[in-house]
Amino acid sequence: MSSFRRVLSVPEFRVLFLAEVLSILALVAVQITLSVLIFERTGSPLLSALAFALGFLPHLVGASLLSSVADRFPARRVMVLAQLLSGAVMACMAVPGTPVPVMLVLLVVSGTVAPVYSGARSAALADVLDRGGFPLGRSLMRMAAQTAQIAGFSFGGVLMLATSPTVALLVAASLMAGSALLVGLGTRARPGREVAGGLVGSSLGGVREAFRLPRLRSVFLLSWVPASLFVWSEALAAPLAAGMGGGPMVVAMLLTAGPVGTVVGELLAGALLTAGQRRRWMLPLACFTFVPSLLFVSDPGPVLAVAALAVGALGYGYTLALDALLLEATPEKMRGRVFSLGSAGLMITQGLGFALAGAVAEFVPPHLVVALAGAGGLAAVAVFGRRFGRRGEAREGVARLLRL
Repeated sequence: MSSFRRVLSVPEFRVLFLAEVLSILALVAVQITLSVLIFERTGSPLLSALAFALGFLPHLVGASLLSSVADRFPARRVMVLAQLLSGAVMACMAVPGTPVPVMLVLLVVSGTVAPVYSGARSAALADVLDRGGFPLGRSLMRMAAQTAQIAGFSFGGVLMLATSPTVALLVAASLMAGSALLVGLGTRARPGREVAGGLVGSSLGGVREAFRLPRLRSVFLLSWVPASLFVWSEALAAPLAAGMGGGPMVVAMLLTAGPVGTVVGELLAGALLTAGQRRRWMLPLACFTFVPSLLFVSDPGPVLAVAALAVGALGYGYTLALDALLLEATPEKMRGRVFSLGSAGLMITQGLGFALAGAVAEFVPPHLVVALAGAGGLAAVAVFGRRFGRRGEAREGVARLLRL
């Protein structure tokens, strides 16, 4: 763990890490509270589901039209203002009697700001950590997000049981304000980058420029497409469990297997492999992520299914090498915009992955849908990893793993 300890020894990183945990707890608590509150008021499953969906869909708007904010202004100022705005939105939701449409509009505002904050935070990480520490720092942030999301659902549930929705939303707003305070007091002021043109024009220009860079485009695709297939088993946890004859406990185990395996995989990749080794193992690990999913062809029972998902997720350590490639491929003057686009693209493609998994499962048994996702993931790594493979490393990695 020496590499992770080195990153955690940087005071500014510890501040950003803790601020991220607080903000995730706040966001998850808001999603749960609003989902329950809206369903109680309207009785509509659709509107209740929108309390989750609208937290993610506006990422595309924020990344496309506002991402240059993350470059144009000092990162600390952008992060503090974004968190304060999110906290203010949550406080407005807490006003008793706020109409449901207003709550949904406020969620759109929060989701639009989120990629700007993510871009500024990742750009700040690149300033706070050296090139070797950046992928480890991003990995720790992801692990914090996975862990905080799991804890956040319990936290939000306890808030709903112990308090009123108004108090729960005010607690979430306070957590977001605390996140802003940590960033404001615990990080250094650094100047913004020179960005030509207006806010919207430079943001859209940054998106176009990012996709014009072949290496950067390949990093995005290798990040987004496999991740959109990786979530298919989570999207189908309930029907999978039903097909196995299991109840809520099996659903919970299927949902947590991936996140737990992901955290362990990233820990192992960061602690046991050097930067060079992570780069050499990137494509084989990416392939390994999907190989256990092929076992779902045989309609496995709960134990084998959970084990397969957890073991496959260990391969997610490949993302550390991908983060290093992202930093290498990103022009310094565009870091905020590129990182905003990267985080927004990941959110959007995973959301589409959830929807597509459900659509396919309307016609194909859920266990076969998961197997299809495994085959599709292997194909995606082979196709989008070609630029980074040595002498066909991606295709050889797929073939070698399939022979196991």
